[in-house]
Amino acid sequence: MLNYPQIDPVAVSLGPLKIHWYGIMYLVAFGAAWWLGRRRARQPGSGWNDEQISDLIFYGALGVVLGGRIGYTLFYNFSHFASDPVSIFRLWEGGMSFHGGLLGVLVAMWLFGRKHKHSFFELTDFVAPLVPIGLASGRLGNFINGELWGQPTNLPWGMVFPGAGPLPRHPSQLYEMFLEGIVLFIIVWVFSAKPRPRMAVSGVFALGYGVFRFAVEFVRQPDDHLGFIAFGWLTQGQLLSAPLILTGIVLLWLAYRRPVESTAQAAAVATTPAEPGKAKGGGKRKKKRKGK
Repeated sequence: MLNYPQIDPVAVSLGPLKIHWYGIMYLVAFGAAWWLGRRRARQPGSGWNDEQISDLIFYGALGVVLGGRIGYTLFYNFSHFASDPVSIFRLWEGGMSFHGGLLGVLVAMWLFGRKHKHSFFELTDFVAPLVPIGLASGRLGNFINGELWGQPTNLPWGMVFPGAGPLPRHPSQLYEMFLEGIVLFIIVWVFSAKPRPRMAVSGVFALGYGVFRFAVEFVRQPDDHLGFIAFGWLTQGQLLSAPLILTGIVLLWLAYRRPVESTAQAAAVATTPAEPGKAKGGGKRKKKRKGK
């Protein structure tokens, strides 16, 4: 059994102002996405510039925070919201949902695309590799807070979490940090480094996250007020992750069934001027030869 490191959830206290590690993890997530986005934008033919990346991250941050909070309220704590609707605005009390944050980001990408004339899947393909590091940061914040722990275990790395009873438990936050954060980042970042058909990168992200989250839910302790949803083992997290797995499979099937231009290819074509004499209809036509 490993000892759980007793880390104060409050990183800095300045009088009445308290800065929590969980909030810092969100700043790390947005900062990492901004840095990675600028790095990708500087690749030849990307079609992106630094100003657009900053605007994109701003939209994404709003989507994550608003969607994550609304999603947690609706998916995991609706009874509390029904009795106290104002609680949805008390962000400092905690409570965020990845699936809600994902929906919020998708809405934000749609709004950003309308403003900057980018297609929806062009945006999701670009954003997908920027997300996993943020997921890792968020799970590290959960671990520091001593929340979202796993089920009891006899494995040597089990931990006794504060408020979770005397039994050692799976550090499921660290499992998710490793799988949904580090491993998924490597997979999606490497996969997206080369031109891919539109929707392929989004499909890999959705499939990868859905599979990893579904798997970890088997050892993660379900919320007390929800328990298991069905079959004595299905959790709310698995119920919400199953559509992601299906979505990822469908997107990959559509992407490779009828390949289209990748983001990099489309941007390169759009930014490359036509050579004189080779404009549409400006070239010489070859005479048809009869015979075979």
